[in-house]
Order: sequence, then C-alpha cells, then structure tokens
Amino acid sequence: MIYRIGFIAAVTVLFAAAGAPAPTAAATNPGEAKFRDLYKELVETNTTLSAGSCTLAAERMAARLKAAGFTDEELHPFAAPDHPKEGGLVAVYGGRDKKLQAILLLAHLDVVEAKREDWVRDPFTLIEENGTFYARGSLDDKAEAAIWVDTLIRLRQENFRPRRTLKLALTCGEETSGAVNGAEWLTKNKRDLIDAAFAINEGAAGELSAEGQRIALEIQAGEKTSQNYRLEVTNAGGHSSRPVKNNAIYRLAAALTRVEAYEFPPQFTDGNRAYFSGMAKIEAAKGHSEVAAAMSALVKDPTDAKSVALVAGKDPTWNATLRTTCVATMLDAGHATNALPQRARANINCRIFPGVAQEDIRRQLEDVVADPEVKVVTLDTRGPSSPPPPLTRQILGPVEKLAAKFWPGVPVLPILQPGATDGQFLNAAGIPTYGIEPIFVGPDLGHIHGLNEYVSVNSLLEGREFLYLLVKIYADQ
Repeated sequence: MIYRIGFIAAVTVLFAAAGAPAPTAAATNPGEAKFRDLYKELVETNTTLSAGSCTLAAERMAARLKAAGFTDEELHPFAAPDHPKEGGLVAVYGGRDKKLQAILLLAHLDVVEAKREDWVRDPFTLIEENGTFYARGSLDDKAEAAIWVDTLIRLRQENFRPRRTLKLALTCGEETSGAVNGAEWLTKNKRDLIDAAFAINEGAAGELSAEGQRIALEIQAGEKTSQNYRLEVTNAGGHSSRPVKNNAIYRLAAALTRVEAYEFPPQFTDGNRAYFSGMAKIEAAKGHSEVAAAMSALVKDPTDAKSVALVAGKDPTWNATLRTTCVATMLDAGHATNALPQRARANINCRIFPGVAQEDIRRQLEDVVADPEVKVVTLDTRGPSSPPPPLTRQILGPVEKLAAKFWPGVPVLPILQPGATDGQFLNAAGIPTYGIEPIFVGPDLGHIHGLNEYVSVNSLLEGREFLYLLVKIYADQ
C-alpha cells in the first residue's frame, strides 16, 4: 500500500529544503536548543486543575510565537469567563490558497495531578537523566504541544508559504472531569476559528516491545466514548438480626456478575480492521502463527467467534479495540454494620464503540442486568459519540513515506483508540481528527497519568522532526 514512485524523491527534497540532516541524527537538527528551552518552559508551567493555569501556559506559548514574528491578529487567546485559568490559544498561519481548507494542529495543555511526595523527582521540574526526560506532562501532552509551537516558529522563520492555512489550538480540560474542555468550547463558540479539512492530535504513538524494539508506528483513526452508568438498588432495609432474601447488596452483586459475564459483540471500523490486518503480519513474523491466523480470520469474518475469542483473550488492548467494554469501577452500599442495606450502588465505566449512542448502551445494560429492581442511570456525559474519520491516502501516504525514511521496515498501523482524547469533540463537529504522535514508547506508555512520567530524549527529538516535515507535506497538498 506504499507509493514507491516519486514520493520518496519529494520527501528527500523536503529534507534538503528544510536543511535537515538524516532523521536518525535528531539531536543535531536545527534549533534543537531553542526547542528544548520552549519544551522546558511549557513542562514546568503547572497546568493541573488544582493548582495550575492553562491560561498562563497559553500566554507563554503566545509570547514565543509573537517573538518569532506572529502578529496579534494571528494569535487568539480564549477562556470561558467563569474559568479564567482554563484558557487556551489558537494561532493562525495563513496559506496561499484561500479556497483550500486549513489543517488544524491540536494539543492539550492540562496535565494529570502529581504529588511530589510520591515521585522520585519533582514532577514539575524537567529533569534529563541517561537520555530520558522526566516530568509530569513530559509526554502527555506537552510533548506534542511544544512540537506544534516549535513547528510554527520554524516555518515562520523560514518564510515558508504553505498552500493551506495552518491552525494551532492549545486547549485545556482534556484530563479532568468538571473542567471546561477547551476543544469542546471552541467547537461550540469559535467553530469558524478552528474550521479545518482535518486535524492532527494525540492518541497514537510508536509502539516498542518490552525489549525496546520498534514494532509499529500507529495512527489513531477513531476513538471510543467514555461513559459512566450507575447501577442502584434500594429497599426498606431492616435489622441485621432478621435477614431477608431481598437484600440490596446481594441483588446488586448478582447484577454485577451478569455484567461481568457479558461481552459486547465485535465491531469494525477502518481503523481496527487495518490494525488487525497489519498486526497479523507482525505476529506471523514473530512465529505466533495461531494468533496471526485468528487476526486474519476475524477481519474477514467478524462473526468468527473462535478467532475473536482467541485474539481478545491474548491482550486486553486487543479486546478493547474489538468492542464496547463495560467494567465495574466503584462500589457504595449500606449505612450501618448492624442494619440491612437500604441502598447499594456501583459505577460502571463503559468505553463505547464509535457511532454507538450512550443511551443504546444503557438499555443494553438494563437487558443484561435483567432485574427491574436494579436501576441503570446514565451519569454525566463527557461528550458526544463521534464517528471515526475516514482513512484516506491523503492522510496515510505521507506518514508511511516519512516512516520509511526515519525507521525503515517499521509498519504504519491505524488503530481504534480505546481511550479518550479531544478528537471526540472535533470528529463530532465535522472535523476529521487523527492521532499522529511519532514518539516511541514501551508497554508502560511512559507512565503517563502515573508516577515518574518520562519520554526518551532521542524519540522526542525524532518526533519533532517527523511532525515538522509531515506538516510541510500536508500543508502543500
């Protein structure tokens, strides 16, 4: 599926035009010191919901862009009036052809909470040790946010005139429920400002084996919707010395057992179909012929229950990529140790397949529970269910060609993201959004959301150069 004529020559010209050396020599690329300084400033700006400010981070990135020659008319800071610290920034780099739709570069500025006493190092000081950067947000998602700002600065300093307008949106609220989500806010309040033919976002990365070998470069082409439901049983209760069969805890436990046993049917999009087709070849090369054959079989026939069961049972990520999943995450029951429970509750977190409505899953849970005494209630929704974006050669071709130049022999695999990103809001608003973040991480995902988050320095610098060149290619399509 790789174009072998003409495109490599074009990529080679781009490398020469950009003044870039061979991609493997990422550490010597132009402007690396300035990028490191920008990245450090962004990472060390605390953007947690509890104690930080995305608005301050956005202001600092705006100052960087302005120092590089961007005008006030090209920079659009924003914030919801009642959430002044949860603001962001949109920057617009005008293209030559006003008839062509823009390309949107999206990244979130906010990070997950981090407690100093739990970390080996200060989570809000960027520390480089043994070829690794450590800090909260060093990967998720300030790596890509810093790369996008750096890319626009490089293009402006080169006086690069793209055919298509480039837009940058740095937003807040991706990581925390209850915060103002900047991507959603922009789709509802400044839709014209971020309108684009497509957007590039987080949501995929390079995949490393446990031994550090590159397995594949992934592209997110669709994501599941996170939705919480509450299962609740209430009754009159009573004295614990006089037990009765109708016990709220027992009824809830029986309902949870049925939810545990239920598996949603497999579904396919272009993203997970292409993923399993490519992964089948990788598994075959490893000598895992049974798994490879099962992956090939389920792509051809999603009703092949034996193949689906084999693949789903091998890896929880593979299972999550195949279907909607629902799992119990919290319990709350009873009011006294010597009383029959009057109320029992459980939270069920579902990751819903693209295009499936939250209400459809609620009704399915009711059917699975099969007990009218167990109420199934939809809790706050993060956002709408969004359709997966189309996988076109316009998107895949440039990524494949650059990947072949940077990492020969490493395949490009589209994926369906089991987690959630801000692409949920843009896809729903009609802006096809793809996760492209060519930074390679191991099975622990760089400890994002956990303790001692980290990213390889070399991988970050390679990702910087890759995305810079990719944006130039897309911008001139």
